[in-house]
Amino acid sequence: MATKSEVPSYPPLAERPIKNTIVLFDVDGTLTPARLDASPEILLLLSQLRQKVAIGFVGGSDLPKQQEQLGDPLKVPVTSLFDFCFSENGLTAFKLGEPLPSNSFIKWIGEEQYKELVRFVLHYIADLDIPVKRGTFIEFRNGMVNISPIGRNASTKERLEFEEFDKKAGVRKEMVERLRERFGHLGLTFSIGGQISFDVFPTGWDKTYCLTHLENDAKKPGGIEYTTIHFFGDKTMVGGNDYEIYEDPRTIGHSVKGPEDTIRELREMFDL
Repeated sequence: MATKSEVPSYPPLAERPIKNTIVLFDVDGTLTPARLDASPEILLLLSQLRQKVAIGFVGGSDLPKQQEQLGDPLKVPVTSLFDFCFSENGLTAFKLGEPLPSNSFIKWIGEEQYKELVRFVLHYIADLDIPVKRGTFIEFRNGMVNISPIGRNASTKERLEFEEFDKKAGVRKEMVERLRERFGHLGLTFSIGGQISFDVFPTGWDKTYCLTHLENDAKKPGGIEYTTIHFFGDKTMVGGNDYEIYEDPRTIGHSVKGPEDTIRELREMFDL
């Protein structure tokens, strides 16, 4: 395993053995257990895969969380571990460590409509009768807001317990339906992901947003047109935050049940 002082080198993108191909990964539940660190095994496998083909991640969380889960275990910037890094579905993006154009949710929705959304959400959560509530019920991000009925400060144990509770009670599903009724006219998408929360963002700003970066990059001098785009994700069902990119005709979707599943598929597909 490479340490901070011995970062492996990779062939330039145009010289990767498997041409015009990129492999994109969801983070939580695909490369890592939800909100936990990536294992040494999967980080080593990604390094081996990168010798053959371009790789990238596309996650709903912001870059500091992906740094914590993917970069910190190796004590390197996460942007050095992937050719393309798409945080917040690509609204914050990097290619080979260099930033790509970004976008902003608050500019798009406007302050007054955002305040109306926040008021509704906080009143709704206040009236919810669920086993546990903690803190950080709304997390404001650059390209979206993340809403959690239990609160993002919940412990790993509390997250697991809420996830099991929610499978039966449908707390997030019901909340999303109410929000669609109330704010559907704004052109917002509500996407359930992870164990305890769901994302709210402008329609079209789901994970397919990152594909626009790849298309734009192909038009630049020396850019590569990726004609084969593999995507690995775990929340690929309707309403899951991997669904749109998994079903997109531009991608080849792979639905996995966890990091071990991802490892197995990569070894089979790419002879690693």
